[in-house]
Amino acid sequence: MKRQLAALALGALLLTGTTRGASISLNGAAVDLGSTAVYDCTTYVPLRTAVGSLLPGAQVSWNGGRAVVKGGGFTLTACPGERILTYNGVQIPLSTPIRMENWSTLVPIRPLAALLGAEVSWNAATGGISLSTSGGDALYWLSRIISAESRGEPLEGKIAVGNVVLNRVNSPLFPNSIYDVIFDSRWGGQFEPVRNGTIYDTPTAESVLAARLCLAGVSTAGGSLYFLAPALTNNHWTMETRTYVTTIGAHWFYL
Repeated sequence: MKRQLAALALGALLLTGTTRGASISLNGAAVDLGSTAVYDCTTYVPLRTAVGSLLPGAQVSWNGGRAVVKGGGFTLTACPGERILTYNGVQIPLSTPIRMENWSTLVPIRPLAALLGAEVSWNAATGGISLSTSGGDALYWLSRIISAESRGEPLEGKIAVGNVVLNRVNSPLFPNSIYDVIFDSRWGGQFEPVRNGTIYDTPTAESVLAARLCLAGVSTAGGSLYFLAPALTNNHWTMETRTYVTTIGAHWFYL
């Protein structure tokens, strides 16, 4: 039943079709992002005004049929009709296509917010949307566990570690938040970096990027709930009892 009631409430509000005028707040204050819309249960916002609010100083231009955002060390592109956002060359799949309305590029709010360093929450009772750029727990802790567990691994492997954490958040077998999954103390703790303290180390830049991509929907580990580096541990319980998914770098991933 995890999250099912919230999902049903949200689904009742965001029916298939188009809805206008969603109430949006940024860091607790009402903000006008222009003409918001809902298509196929997905809330869209105009790219230019959303970027202007979430990342002042970023530049938005139009080049070769694509909207291009540059700022803060990244380049983001969005092409109307496509089901991907491209962030520093990495493609983020979308469940619904980017749209063009009245010469404005509309993009799904959740992946865009994640890529720009903001968190999204919903008020199912009012249909309001809250955005926060105050460095919330999601990016903070996800980037740290990725960095501590996969420093030296390729970007694909860092994303996969983040996928496992988010998959656990969504699983009835594990706690309901990123923080609680990381610090789950059952069986002596779930992650070695919590036991040895490296979870508190400043994450690498690529680990922060991997966390942003995970939160935006990029997945390289499928539905994996477990991972281990067989060469670095004598505890092979996961290998003996779980279903193998893939190997990325030093890590093996399992359902």
